[in-house]
Amino acid sequence: MSNCFLFYNVYQNVINLTDLLSSAMKRILISCTAIYFTVLQLVAQEPAFEKGSMVINLGLGIGSNLYTETYYHTMVPPVSVSFEIGAKDQILEKGVIGIGGYLAASKYKYDFSGKGWKTSNFIIGARGNFHYPLVNKLDTYSGLMLGYGIMGVEYFGGFGQNEYTGSSSGIQWALFVGGRYYFKENLAAMLELGYGVAYLNIGIAMKF
Repeated sequence: MSNCFLFYNVYQNVINLTDLLSSAMKRILISCTAIYFTVLQLVAQEPAFEKGSMVINLGLGIGSNLYTETYYHTMVPPVSVSFEIGAKDQILEKGVIGIGGYLAASKYKYDFSGKGWKTSNFIIGARGNFHYPLVNKLDTYSGLMLGYGIMGVEYFGGFGQNEYTGSSSGIQWALFVGGRYYFKENLAAMLELGYGVAYLNIGIAMKF
C-alpha cells in the first residue's frame, strides 16, 4: 500500500507542476515519470538465481571464431556443458555470485579434393558469474571463464610430405554476458554472447 500512496503523491505533484508548463513539457515530464516507475518495478523483481541454486547449462555454439575459410566443414559443432552454484548473495542488494565448471568441444575438417586435415578443440575451465535480476523469471548475468584448451590435428589423404598427428595446448579465457528465461520452475532457455568456443551459445538450463 505504501508504494501505491507514494505513486499517487508523486503523480499528483507531477499533475500540479504540469499546470505551469507547456503541453510539450507536460508530455515529457509525465513520460519520464512513467519510465521511472517502470525501472523501479524491474529492479524489484525477485531473483531467479539465488545463493545455493544449482544450474546445469547445455549449449550449442553458433558463429565460431575458428575455421571459417571456404574448405572448412563442421564435423562436431561447438557444444558446451557448464555447472554453476550460487555462492554469495546480497551483492548490490539483489546480486548473486555463482561459481562452477565448464567443458566445451568442437571438431572441423579442411578438405580440398580429398586431402586436408581434421582439427579438434577441447576446453576445460572454471567460470565465475555475477547475476542481477531485471525481469521476472529472467536470470541475467555476466562472467569470466578461465580454462585450459587442447587442440589436436590429424592429416589425411596424403596432404603434404610431412604428414603427422599432433596436439598443442594452452591457457584460454573468455568474457561473456547471458540470460536464462525460466518458462518452467526448473527449466529455462539459455543464451550467452561472448568470446569463447563460439560467439553465441544457445541451449537449455536446468535448476536443481
